[in-house]
Amino acid sequence: MSALLTTGAPEPATDRTVVGGNLSLPLFRTLSGVLAGHPYLKVVVDLAENTWHLLDTAAHPFHVNYTATRILGMELAELDSSLDEFNASVYMDPERRFLLGVLSLHTEQETEGNERTFLVLETTEADTMHGALLESFYVFVRARLDSSLPLLLKPANHGQEEELTAISATRVPRILSHELFGNRTRTPLNPGDATGRLRFFRSTEEYAASAAGLGWADIVAMPCVPDDVPRTAGFLNTAPITPLSHTNVLAAGWGIPNAVVRDLEQLVERDGLDGAWVRYRVREDEITLERQDGEPVLQAPAWHQQRIRLEPPFLQDAPVMSLYRLRSADRDRYGTKAANLGELHHVLDSRTADLTAFYGRPRPPREDLYGHLAARLGLDAPSAAELRSAAGAFVAGTVEAPDGVALPFALQHRFLTSSPALQQGIGKLKMALELDAGDMLDPLCLQLQHLIRHAPMPDSVTRQIEQALSAPPTAGRRLVVRSSSNAEDLPGFSAAGVYDSVTTVRGPGELLDAVRQVWASLVSPRSVRLRHQAGISLDDTYMGVIIQEYVPASLGGVLVTCNPTRREDFRNVYLNCSPGSPEQVVEGSVLPQQYLYNTVEGGGRTVALGSWSEGLPAATRARLADLSLTGRLLQSHFCASDVDRPLDIEWLMTDRDELRLVQIRPYAL
Repeated sequence: MSALLTTGAPEPATDRTVVGGNLSLPLFRTLSGVLAGHPYLKVVVDLAENTWHLLDTAAHPFHVNYTATRILGMELAELDSSLDEFNASVYMDPERRFLLGVLSLHTEQETEGNERTFLVLETTEADTMHGALLESFYVFVRARLDSSLPLLLKPANHGQEEELTAISATRVPRILSHELFGNRTRTPLNPGDATGRLRFFRSTEEYAASAAGLGWADIVAMPCVPDDVPRTAGFLNTAPITPLSHTNVLAAGWGIPNAVVRDLEQLVERDGLDGAWVRYRVREDEITLERQDGEPVLQAPAWHQQRIRLEPPFLQDAPVMSLYRLRSADRDRYGTKAANLGELHHVLDSRTADLTAFYGRPRPPREDLYGHLAARLGLDAPSAAELRSAAGAFVAGTVEAPDGVALPFALQHRFLTSSPALQQGIGKLKMALELDAGDMLDPLCLQLQHLIRHAPMPDSVTRQIEQALSAPPTAGRRLVVRSSSNAEDLPGFSAAGVYDSVTTVRGPGELLDAVRQVWASLVSPRSVRLRHQAGISLDDTYMGVIIQEYVPASLGGVLVTCNPTRREDFRNVYLNCSPGSPEQVVEGSVLPQQYLYNTVEGGGRTVALGSWSEGLPAATRARLADLSLTGRLLQSHFCASDVDRPLDIEWLMTDRDELRLVQIRPYAL
């Protein structure tokens, strides 16, 4: 609840703010509000007057408004005109007069079954307090609290964490963010509302036995909702997952609620919710599940009438093409992923793209954020041309685009039309779709997939693929074969995790098999059903293929240039990572480390350590901060028509600490 956003909200008539004195738990409860399920209270310490202000939350939503108007006597218009300078004076000046923070109230279960209540003190995430100020802040507040209430300091960012390492934990007891929130009982993942029938599965075996019967009015609840889940009304997980998992990307693309509710099994048993109709709501600070009396009258969701029309694919002969020669306009020949990687090569090589547009958008009361970007790039009052040049140089110096080749839709078309058996299988599938014969789809899809995987390649197709294999940089090396369809990354249809990639390919025989596997994934039962629900015609759906050299990774993951659990947050980007390849993150085979990086004021913080006991070294986190800023800058180019639309980027760090982007696409919202 910082004042880094806007300023001019009206204040209510009553104001119970307290100046000076001590803080008891009853007074805390009188003044506090609730955020993310926890009572919280904003405090302003005035070092010049040796006093503090306990703000009435209802009257004062922002620290800075209160400090400027009530303590310093400024008008709101005056504050608005110099907001960034004022923020710097209270959040970044090492000799500052004011210390701004939040006290939040928490409880935890102790081993004996008793509850322990404690307070946590923290600053806003952009605050750059050095160690001595952090200690002074803690000591000041501790001296004015009810002595029976434990107080812990929570560093708000990595910089504060490092400052605290030189200070004894006895003098300044602390708790890290991932320690406080990493094991929360309830965690929102994707906001939304749904009324539906709760289907609770205690295991993947229970789910598998009933998955075929799930429908659009069901809400799927289980330890970890699987990637192949059909389109339903909502998801509930009882085990922790990341907001960047495939299932949450699907939830975002489908506009359905998704959350982690770790005590769901107890709720289900207590209230008899399995199979019951419920109202399910997910908000940033609230998750509710209310049983409904009887079966409600529901209207079919809007996607039942949804019809997504694809641009006609270009099926005339097109060559196997090096990625660096492609541009975004080539998506109608090679697919979205290949075209975007080609466009990335162009951006990094030419440096002519304007990567500053996101920062040029007005963020009231600011006219733009160019000054913040200049500070991130180490510039002092640059011209517009100098800022664009520096942004391009920064991105080109931070990341690389992968080498590789792209197979066009024309090759798949030539392969499919070369076999009467394949044509007959496609014809049967089209007929079943036209008749809406749902019970026929799965066996027809599986049969067609089998035919595609085992049909002989025409010699002309084989020659082109083998030429791609023999050309640098793929000759004689382990390869990765990725999908690149025209039926993905569309408004209302993300296809996250729907199509196949093969990461262990060596030699011509394995390459041909991998290409056929990727082609076959276009007609998997799940992909056909999902596209049919979105009104995407099978006639217009084709699959390109990307062939890349396998690059060993010391670290890999996914970055989205937004905060997926708080959509109004224009500052932070969300990054997941784990040792090894990005696939571990998106497939959910491990629970990744999770970080938020501020691309406006700078700084980052750890959200969760996932399957690891320790976070990344400071030097690695600094590299990921550069990666995060790079993702934000690329957003200006790849989402030029709407610079606030975030990107979804898969990346890896090589054993030489080189950052490489292996996929870039719009993030489903």
